[in-house]
Amino acid sequence: MTDDSGGGRIRLPERALEPFVRFSLYNSPYPAHDRGCAVDLYRDPDREDDVAPSPVAGEVLDTHERRVPRKEYAEATDHILLVDVDEGASEVDAVADGEGTLDTADLVARMLHVDPAVEPGERVEVGDPLGRLVRSGFFAPWVDDHVHLGFRRRDRHLLRAGGSLPLSLPVEPRPLAWDGTGTVVEVGETYVVLDSPHDHLGEWVGVAADGGGVLDGGLAHYEGGGLLCGADENGDGPVSLLGYEVGTATGGTVEWGSFDVLANGERATGLSLFCARDAGFGAKVVHPGHDLTVGDRVEVGFRESDEPVRLG
Repeated sequence: MTDDSGGGRIRLPERALEPFVRFSLYNSPYPAHDRGCAVDLYRDPDREDDVAPSPVAGEVLDTHERRVPRKEYAEATDHILLVDVDEGASEVDAVADGEGTLDTADLVARMLHVDPAVEPGERVEVGDPLGRLVRSGFFAPWVDDHVHLGFRRRDRHLLRAGGSLPLSLPVEPRPLAWDGTGTVVEVGETYVVLDSPHDHLGEWVGVAADGGGVLDGGLAHYEGGGLLCGADENGDGPVSLLGYEVGTATGGTVEWGSFDVLANGERATGLSLFCARDAGFGAKVVHPGHDLTVGDRVEVGFRESDEPVRLG
């Protein structure tokens, strides 16, 4: 896989997360998320509007409309929104890369899945409305609407899918231990959400790997995911969940093994893993064609497979 990002790592500032209640670096089949080079930011699922708040401050450079894969539940077009990140501002911490010092004067924020209500030359602050969230044809049916955010050096190609810089997080999500069981509290045609693991403290949390850290990504219906660890933890090596080795981490990126995800013994598509701070957080089981209803008990497990579900 070609990397033309120019190296370096962008530390996403905490205030960029303020308008949102969920995020994921790895829960996507698309190359833009390889190595955690982009983050998907989700608003409160119980909100009453479809406004997309800005996670960055700066001047709008340009917007581009693009056609997307045709899906009956999605819109025919999506948009790319480019913002010139404030020079010297704290919205993005300065980093060093292989081509010298990289600071905010060198960066452009690249956002997707927003029908922009802003024009080139306009200024936006963190939390300002950018436009309307788009139900994109890039989304699987179980994926909620969100803002996709990545950062590029301004001398890179700003429209192609790959080329954004890897991101590091301003928060350390607290790992929530999970025994693989729960009661269904939300049902969709292609998924169910369980009541566990659960937390009401309002801090960032996620499903804990057995050895520490938080798992992020589509397990294992996408090729890989991530292991989000604290500053003092080593994220490399075998990764397990529910006592089963699900993959191997290198630099925080996890390559999933070859196995099936089971829900009450029946093969499911996978687990949708992300970080959240809202009261509705719980394990999300991706399972098109299920016959589960609210109140049903579910036990998740794994079994070795020569033909695991792989999407993308």
